[in-house]
Amino acid sequence: MDRYIGKLLDNRYEILEKIGSGGMADVYKARCHRLNRLVAIKILKEDLSQDAEFRRRFHAESQAVAMLSHPNIVSVYDVSHSDNIDYIVMELIEGITLKQYMEQKGTLNWREALHFATQICKALEHAHSRGIIHRDIKPHNIMILKDGSVKVADFGIARVSSAQNTLTREALGSVHYISPEQARGAQVDCRADLYALGVVMYEMLTGRPPYDGDTPVSVAIQHINGHPTMPREINPSIPVGLEQITMHAMCADLAGRYPSATRMLHDLEEFRKEPNIIFDFSAEADSIDVQRLLNDPNYMPQNLGRTNAVKKPLAEAVAKKKQEEQDRRAAQDPSRRGSRIAVIAGIVCIALAVLVICYFLYNYFFSGLFSKTEEKAVPNFIGMTADSIRQEDYPDFTISIDRYVVSETYEAGIVVDQSPEADRQAKVGSTIKLTVSSGANEVQMPTLVNLTRQNAEQTLNGLGLNLNIQIDERKNDIYTEGYVIETDPASGTPLTEGQTVTLIVSLGPDVELVEVPTLVGEDVDEALKMIAKAGLQNGSIRNDESDLPKGTVTFQSVEGGQMVKKDTVINLRVSKGPEEAATPVVTNLTQDQAVLQGDQVTLSISAYASDDGTLRYAWYRSTDGIYDNAALVSRSKEGNTTCEVDTSEPGTYYYYCIVENSLGDDTKTTKSNMIEIVVQEKAVEKTIEVVMPNTNGLYEVTVYVDGSLQYGPTSVSITDNTAVILEVTVKGKGTLPVDVYLDGSIYDSQLISFE
Repeated sequence: MDRYIGKLLDNRYEILEKIGSGGMADVYKARCHRLNRLVAIKILKEDLSQDAEFRRRFHAESQAVAMLSHPNIVSVYDVSHSDNIDYIVMELIEGITLKQYMEQKGTLNWREALHFATQICKALEHAHSRGIIHRDIKPHNIMILKDGSVKVADFGIARVSSAQNTLTREALGSVHYISPEQARGAQVDCRADLYALGVVMYEMLTGRPPYDGDTPVSVAIQHINGHPTMPREINPSIPVGLEQITMHAMCADLAGRYPSATRMLHDLEEFRKEPNIIFDFSAEADSIDVQRLLNDPNYMPQNLGRTNAVKKPLAEAVAKKKQEEQDRRAAQDPSRRGSRIAVIAGIVCIALAVLVICYFLYNYFFSGLFSKTEEKAVPNFIGMTADSIRQEDYPDFTISIDRYVVSETYEAGIVVDQSPEADRQAKVGSTIKLTVSSGANEVQMPTLVNLTRQNAEQTLNGLGLNLNIQIDERKNDIYTEGYVIETDPASGTPLTEGQTVTLIVSLGPDVELVEVPTLVGEDVDEALKMIAKAGLQNGSIRNDESDLPKGTVTFQSVEGGQMVKKDTVINLRVSKGPEEAATPVVTNLTQDQAVLQGDQVTLSISAYASDDGTLRYAWYRSTDGIYDNAALVSRSKEGNTTCEVDTSEPGTYYYYCIVENSLGDDTKTTKSNMIEIVVQEKAVEKTIEVVMPNTNGLYEVTVYVDGSLQYGPTSVSITDNTAVILEVTVKGKGTLPVDVYLDGSIYDSQLISFE
């Protein structure tokens, strides 16, 4: 079992299952207990987490990406380090990658490709406007949701990984989409993402990437020096305008490529409005070399300024001129007249081949249609054991077992029905389908709760009872969407042939929408209050160069007036104001808590200052809750926002932090609130016995101590009507009730003394 499954990170995120893996990290499905929602957690691989510089860049880039908020970008909720684990908490996406989608469908039609490309371009436009370059746009990083919308994943993370990657076999997946400047190891800007988007469009439209090779290096060299086949040569159904956009984005020369995602998005929208459009990537529309456009498929006018478009009239003129040119060449070129003779000869050969094929098909397949097929009487198999029926004894027919049924009349293995019926005339070589008894054994409804709908249906179909399966979907705050909540009939109920079984399946919790307040222009303290009042979550706060007074909000990640899910994270930018040391603002501190003796507890604090000063953190502890009686326990020079709690001795302790902001010779400090840590004596482990019933069946065992889950759920199978005794280890302190549940119902209750 994966070592992270069941682990609780930061006392908040419970890891449920592994859903993916990559070169840098493994991805898990998890539940946030604080907000009661499902999330995706990307855990940095252990070998990379040992590199301090890599970890620093990983956290810095991830926190920057958390500022992005766009419907086409996977949201980043949190970045943390817990128990020597570095991880990112992200939006959980129910869908498949564009790579998987293309593997299923092959070449996409141009309308679908346009739909996906437009959404990707919108995501890039938003990220680039905030100074974030993806650096690894590829179908593997693009998610397709059930409603057809697109979300781009791994923004900023690629920047960290780029320093680690070399052009090895492992890099082959990304090197197909790498820009020439990236392949050369040069500095990149937003145009590298646009090149990669062009490659993705090329692959969607043609079913293959523009370059391929045996090694990553060979592919990279082609991106630098190669000239790809024009998309319309592979797929002539691609509109000219869309081909132009694709190749303009893929231009190896930076000067000839789209300068921004905004410019590319403009052309995509123009093409969407007018699919017959032909673009002129030159200063003036009349400067197009029409003759070259007709004769040279690799010709692409250069982008010297704004993008102009030549619409239907020019498109029609180009097509007409192309046809006239073809007709003229056909009339003048003797070789073309010779080619006509060759074509006629080819047609004659094809006609002869068709006649031969028709003769073959008639003699081997269709001649029987005009002659009488031999028929024989069907043998009677009812009452025979299926094992005794040998195919070689009945060479005139094919014998197959169609299905098994429960029968009170026939023993298991006896044929109870057949099709066609006995003594009926049937064509020689036809199939006789047998229905065989499975005996009179009672089939019971299995336990399907907490299985996926698909797995539950497969289990029911495997019973061989031809059940009528009905689905009833309901909202549920406990069970994940798509999982079975309840069944009708309940587990253990006898089932009969053709019976209706209803699976009650979760639709997930109800989603509450709230309105985002307008925060720009507000003081940051007031903005934080407004965020909390609106039912939203405070996110990151960054300083911003602005003429507005210090502490004034200059940017919010979600615009005011929009309706979003409750608890959505709102990131802010705040004016730095004058160049002086600002008083640091403490935005959060770990809440009061009770812990067990010897447990590891880490306190953390978040703070910011609206300048470029250096923040330092000093942690104090007292035993009476009085600030003046506290003793210094740790002091950091810079950046360390955590403090390890001493839990060696039981008692009540009070912690607080003084945050210091230094800018030049100026220093300002802020004292946090004081929190209470109660260290309790460590719980005692005790082994109890659970005596299972002596009735055959599969039981789900769960043990609670004082209402808290301590064991299970665990499946226990009882066979031969022989009870088993389970030894279960539980923890507690004092005398506590211990409750044992079977299949969700109370089975046994005990009072256990944990002394």
